[in-house]
Amino acid sequence: MQGKNFDGSWAKLDDGWTEGDHWVYTWSVLHDIPGLMELMGGAGPFTAKLDQHFNGGHNRHDNEPSHHIGYLYDYGGQPWKTQAVVRKIAESAYSNQPDGIQGNEDCGQMSAWYVFTAMGFYPVNPASGDYMIGSPMFSKVSLNLPNGKTFVISADGNSGSNIYIQSATMNGQALNAPVLTYKQIVDGGTLHFVMGAAPSSWGSNWKPSAISSTRESPNY
Repeated sequence: MQGKNFDGSWAKLDDGWTEGDHWVYTWSVLHDIPGLMELMGGAGPFTAKLDQHFNGGHNRHDNEPSHHIGYLYDYGGQPWKTQAVVRKIAESAYSNQPDGIQGNEDCGQMSAWYVFTAMGFYPVNPASGDYMIGSPMFSKVSLNLPNGKTFVISADGNSGSNIYIQSATMNGQALNAPVLTYKQIVDGGTLHFVMGAAPSSWGSNWKPSAISSTRESPNY
């Protein structure tokens, strides 16, 4: 991403941003991450750019515009990197101290990121009804839903070193995509993970679709 001046000329790379920079806003296409991946040339260049983002120290978890970026490896076929990155952020950016939240708690978003991440999923695009799967931090979490049903997340072998998902099932059926839906949650049931110390290929074959290839013509 690069800003433009009022006269239409390109601004300097680091000019024109609010609460971020060109690194943050390159990833701020939350409604169509697959489309962004296509623009970058596919999964390979997309994940290589993510590597640059994190390895270069560009991720700023102390401000909300960066909160979804750790989950983007799911889209590029490398969910094990999402699992490692979000665990690292949870460990480094939060603590049980008076200053234990790294950044302003704008409308509760700092805490919401941690709660979602601890359960093992996060709404990259909140309007989509999809939650991208990360790395659950508890052996078992139960959500008592308003409709009287219960949604349970369980994780065998979960620990500070066993951060990588080896396999997953939803209500006993194999779950091979790093995606959980709102409907699956509200219908109740059990999302079960098997965790391990080494990265696995779980979820790496999932291929998301860009909006341009899935949008249907509206009925007016």
